[in-house]
Amino acid sequence: MKKFLVISFLLVLTLNLSVFAYVNPGYQNPVVEVVKTTADAVVKIDVVSSRTVTTDPFFDEFFRRFFGDSIDPFGYNRNRTQKTVGSGFVFDEDGHILTNYHVVANADKIQVTMLDKSVYDAEYVGGDADTDIAVIRIKGMDSNVLPYLTFGDSSALQIGEWAIAIGNPLGFQHTVTLGVISALKRTIQVDDTKTTYTDLIQTDAAINPGNSGGPLLNIHGEVIGINTAIINPMEGVNLGFAIPINKVKDFLEDLIKFGKLKRAYLGVRIVSIDQDTKKALNLESTKGALIVEVDKDSPAELAGLQPEDIIVSVNGAEVEDADHLVNLVRKEKIGSVVSLLIDRNGVKMEFSVKLSELEDTSSAASAPIVVKPAEKTVASELLGFTVATLTPDIRSQLSIPNNVEGLHIAEVDSKSAAYQLGVRKNAILVSINRQTVKTLEAFDKIEKTLKKGSSVALYLYIPGQGSVFVSYPLQ
Repeated sequence: MKKFLVISFLLVLTLNLSVFAYVNPGYQNPVVEVVKTTADAVVKIDVVSSRTVTTDPFFDEFFRRFFGDSIDPFGYNRNRTQKTVGSGFVFDEDGHILTNYHVVANADKIQVTMLDKSVYDAEYVGGDADTDIAVIRIKGMDSNVLPYLTFGDSSALQIGEWAIAIGNPLGFQHTVTLGVISALKRTIQVDDTKTTYTDLIQTDAAINPGNSGGPLLNIHGEVIGINTAIINPMEGVNLGFAIPINKVKDFLEDLIKFGKLKRAYLGVRIVSIDQDTKKALNLESTKGALIVEVDKDSPAELAGLQPEDIIVSVNGAEVEDADHLVNLVRKEKIGSVVSLLIDRNGVKMEFSVKLSELEDTSSAASAPIVVKPAEKTVASELLGFTVATLTPDIRSQLSIPNNVEGLHIAEVDSKSAAYQLGVRKNAILVSINRQTVKTLEAFDKIEKTLKKGSSVALYLYIPGQGSVFVSYPLQ
């Protein structure tokens, strides 16, 4: 009897094993095929650059705190080489490699390692810091022997579809990670800088330092983005971001031919519309971009655009905010004519603007100027500042252009919302809620219509800086 029980148990066990031993026979994971097809076009990028460091890193914070960045009283600072690792991929039959600008910027030496571990010297072709893209090329190699990736269409992406990242996180060559498209059109700001990236793809495919510049692929093996940034792992995990490939395609020809981007130029300074501005100007929504300043002799000025106009659409595409407008203009070719729909004090108007080329410009900061205001002033506790007449003498002292008309801000209450938002004495108040204020009487009349709990929008001219737009709730 016992023998029979043992045999029965073994028989049942054998049957169970035969049922669960092999699942999904013949199944082929499509990710495996993507990697097999694309991995040999992805490269590891090693960069050597020079920088000043201290012999003991613990002295760095000490020097910065007590002596400033430029002072080294004990001679610890030395020029050292810094080594960084990034990723990239070959994207055309000429052997050009696409990566992030921050990977190869200021490089003294660039080396590229292929999937088969072969190493080559590479040269910088061109790049752009604002878009964080750069092109390099292997020196002296017959480009026809290199495999290259094809571009997909990032505008067709849907949240939830597969995303495959290939790169070199922390130097681990050709690491593959898998996730999905978590979100689209993300905006992030780089820590400790003023650099803002817009319209990014968010993915939960693992991205780490060293992945920068590598491809984000769809399930068809097409490049849909360039991996570029992550959220600090101490704050959140699986939050990676990639530049949509459609933002890159149109720029590659310029980078290869000129070494830099040749951008279309509209000639306006703009801001996004927040809730306070919407309320103050009685707008229907926060969509659009508000013109703060129009450059002299720019395409915008020649077409008739004015400060405080709101750009509603470009070639029929609705403008979401200031960053979106910048992206829309960047997509246009130099010399192309764009159709702009403008909201001017509630009236919709159409303008045709021929875009020119953006030239490099630089400006110097101005020293503060002590100005004695006009004797007659009007103070507003509600707005938080005092205004005076803009006299010819004040205009001359502050170098206010003749086309700027308004009132001189003589004092600003340091406890006011205006002060907290950067309004300072010697600014010129041009308008309140898009109503011009050229006289103290006009200011007093408008100020009396304002009420606590409402919002106000101020258009100002800042000497040495230009025009700004400030909005805040009245307390």
